[in-house]
Amino acid sequence: MDAERKRNGKVSVGTGGLKGHDAVPAGEDRELVRRAKQDRQAFDALYEKYLKKVYTYVYYRVGDVEEAEDLTGNVFLQAFMHIGDYEYQGVSFSAWLLRIAHNMVANWYRDRERRRTVDIEEWGELEAGEERPEEKLEREEELEMVRWAVGCLPPERQQALILRFAEEMKHSEIAEVMGRSPGAVKVLVHRSLLSVHRMLRGKEGG
Repeated sequence: MDAERKRNGKVSVGTGGLKGHDAVPAGEDRELVRRAKQDRQAFDALYEKYLKKVYTYVYYRVGDVEEAEDLTGNVFLQAFMHIGDYEYQGVSFSAWLLRIAHNMVANWYRDRERRRTVDIEEWGELEAGEERPEEKLEREEELEMVRWAVGCLPPERQQALILRFAEEMKHSEIAEVMGRSPGAVKVLVHRSLLSVHRMLRGKEGG
């Protein structure tokens, strides 16, 4: 990470290509972390590898590009400053980063006393193709209803759904981030989806 980037704690990331993440062998991460501890310039490799992953998570939690860029930069600044404290003990480096991101976002909301909202407009995007105007309007209305429903969930349930569907993470990976068992995460995701479906059905019925 260059001096300017570390000093300001900012990143420049667009909203395109937010879905998905690259699976990285644990051994490769351990080697990168080892090098970063010995030579802080080597942290750049970890930064480049996980920038999109962290930004995606933060963006879907705060729903604002500029705020997400600032918070993402602060996540990596915090990780850079404390890389010497990280030791692999059943928690992968990516999970460690996302835990920092989770705490950073929680503090952001607490400081501003804002109601937590998420923008999931890009979740499971539909191929528009030659869709007619009325079809496009209907799809936008459906996405708005989903955004509303997820935004009504408690923070922990929002986090589980974002990691599962925006980050496309496995239950075992989410378990590392949330400090739960994979089975507990699976139940949490399932119950959260049921809650969203119930809210949507109630909205349609009303």
